[in-house]
Amino acid sequence: QVQLVESGGGLVQAGGSLRLSCAPSGSIFRINRMGWYRQVPGKQRELVAHITSGGSTNYADSVKGRFTISRDNDKNTVYLQMNSLKPGDTAVYYCNADLWIIGSSRYMDYWGQGTQVTVSS
Repeated sequence: QVQLVESGGGLVQAGGSLRLSCAPSGSIFRINRMGWYRQVPGKQRELVAHITSGGSTNYADSVKGRFTISRDNDKNTVYLQMNSLKPGDTAVYYCNADLWIIGSSRYMDYWGQGTQVTVSS
């Protein structure tokens, strides 16, 4: 069974940096869009950033200039470099991707299990 596996969350002081990584396990034929979302208790999950297979990116206004999304297509991995972190960035961060699994006939939407990012003031 294919899963999106995330890593890189943790606790950091305000102004610090973290780098999140996400890659699918299992046999993948192709990956389309990849992205990161975040969620805090009591609020809806929100888009942080996403990147197309061609490298086009889109960011939430709240993270522009501080976060950078990138992908390594050879490793099927998406990264989120988070700099100048603020306490307001504290959330569970989820990886999301459109995956074409070997043996399937189309792209399907997958989510990671989430990784906690906590920014202390």
